[in-house]
Amino acid sequence: MQKITTFLWFNDNAEEAVNFYTSVFKDSKVGTINRYSEAGPGPAGSVMIATFTLFGQDFVALNGGPMFKFTEAISLVVNCETQEEVDYYWENLTVGGEESMCGWLKDKFGLSWQIVPTILPTLMSDPDPVKSKRAMEAMLKMRKIDIATLQAAYNGK
Repeated sequence: MQKITTFLWFNDNAEEAVNFYTSVFKDSKVGTINRYSEAGPGPAGSVMIATFTLFGQDFVALNGGPMFKFTEAISLVVNCETQEEVDYYWENLTVGGEESMCGWLKDKFGLSWQIVPTILPTLMSDPDPVKSKRAMEAMLKMRKIDIATLQAAYNGK
């Protein structure tokens, strides 16, 4: 068991979210699903808590009601090696959601994600301040991060 587990509060669609996330992420699985009984407080038979794993990271989803919503103050980062990975996660996680800036998006459940090419921190932390500034300025203009455009800007092209 991992020491820290991300716990996600949903209104009434935790099972849909778990199924969605485990369909998007290839190395994933649904764990246990506990359902409300006649005792409630949720509708009998509906999911109370569901566990799932994405790339070895455990998560818990709760149908807790409408009291709390996700905000951008918390996001999940997906580190991508290639543009194909960036494109895949961006295209799948924005379905029914919304794009934001600088590689950020909200999925259809309102959860914020950052789809980040692994080269981005390297380019932005280059010891040459001119190169790192060009990378930062290019990234700030993007919604989905485009690695080729980022590298071209970094290289002054």
